[in-house]
Amino acid sequence: MYTNTRFGELMKGIPRGMFERLAKKHQADKYSKGFRCWDQFAAMLYGQVTGSRSLRDLELSFNSHEGHHYHLGARTIRRSTLADANNKRDVALYESLCQQLLLRARGQLKAQVSDMLYLLDSTPIPLKGLGYDDWAANGHRTPGLKVHMVIEGNQHVPVYGKITPSNVPDLNDARQMKIEAGATYVFDKGYYDFNWWHRINEEDALFVTRAKHNAALKLVNSHSIEGCGAHILSDEAVCFKNRRPGGGRINEYIDPLRRVTVYREDHDTPLVLLTNDFTRSADEVAALYKQRWQIELFFKWLKQNLKIKRFLGRSENAVKTQIYIAVIAYVLLWLYRKAEGMGCSLTDCARLLASAAFQRPRSEYSIWKRRRQQREELLALQGILI
Repeated sequence: MYTNTRFGELMKGIPRGMFERLAKKHQADKYSKGFRCWDQFAAMLYGQVTGSRSLRDLELSFNSHEGHHYHLGARTIRRSTLADANNKRDVALYESLCQQLLLRARGQLKAQVSDMLYLLDSTPIPLKGLGYDDWAANGHRTPGLKVHMVIEGNQHVPVYGKITPSNVPDLNDARQMKIEAGATYVFDKGYYDFNWWHRINEEDALFVTRAKHNAALKLVNSHSIEGCGAHILSDEAVCFKNRRPGGGRINEYIDPLRRVTVYREDHDTPLVLLTNDFTRSADEVAALYKQRWQIELFFKWLKQNLKIKRFLGRSENAVKTQIYIAVIAYVLLWLYRKAEGMGCSLTDCARLLASAAFQRPRSEYSIWKRRRQQREELLALQGILI
C-alpha cells in the first residue's frame, strides 16, 4: 500500500491546483522547456528543508531520491537549469504563493484564537560583493534587502511578509497593510507615525508601541495603579499638544491615548508605552509589548534554520525567490507539525524533515506492526505444539 513521504506530506500544504493557477496568472511556465516552476519549487523547498549549501549539494542530494520524485510530480534537476530558473523566472509567482499561504495560515489562526495579536518588525539581509553590488547598493548603511514581517504573537506564525530594498522605511510598508478590526498590533519606534496610529484606531483595532522621549503630550487624567505590579510606575490618559507637529504635517489623531510607564531594572530610564487600549490592565499592556520580542526570536530562528543568509544565486530575482521560499518553508513546517499532531518543537520538526525527508513513516510502522503480529502468532503456535 502506498503511503506518502514526509516531504510529500509537507508539500501537501501547497495545493497543486492553486500553484498552477498562480503560475498561469504570472505566465511563469511560458519558456520552461520541460523544467516547470513546480520542479523548481520542489527542488528549492527541498534545499530549504535539508539545508543545502550549494547548487551542487542540492543537485546531488535531491537527485539521489529519484524514485520518490514521481509522487511529488517533480523531476531530477541540473544545477545549471535550476540556476537559470532562479535568475530569470519572475519572483512574482513565489511572492503571490507566499501571500496565499500566509492568508491560509491566518484563516486557521482565526478559527483557534479569538484575540489576534500581531507583532510587526523587519530584518535586514546584508548583500555585498561581486554580483550583489550591481543591484543591492542603494545608499543605505546596510546594502541589500529588508524582510518586513507580521507574525501572530500567540502561535508565532507569520501572516504577512514582503521584501523591499533595505532603504525602505518600515513605516512605508506598514501603510500598505490591511488593518484587521479587533486585532492588537504591537510595534516599536520604527512605526512612529500619529496618522498611521489614527488609521489603526479608526479601523477599530488596538495598538501598543513605545513613546519617544520628546513626544509632545499633555496629561488628561491619571488612573490608579493600585493592584498593579511594582514595575508599573504610572497609568495616565494623555493627548497630543500640537495638531501641526511641523513640516506642513497635520496630526489627525485627536482621541486620548493611554500612557503606561514601566520600570526596567537593566536601564536607567523607564519604558514609556502608548496605546489606544483602555480596557486591559496596565500589567497586560506591559506584557503585550514584552511579547514583541517574539518576532526577534522568529527572525533569529529563520536565519539559523533556513537558508536566507547564504544564497544559491546572486541576482535580485534569485535572492528574492530563495527568501520567499524560506518563508513558505516555515509556514509549511508549522502546518505539517500541526497536521501530524507532533508534540515536538518546530526546530525538532525541521531537524526530522532534514534527516528523513523521503522516509515513509506509515509504511515502516505498518511493516513493523505486521511483523510483530506474525511473531506473536508464531509464538502462540509454538505454545500449542508444546
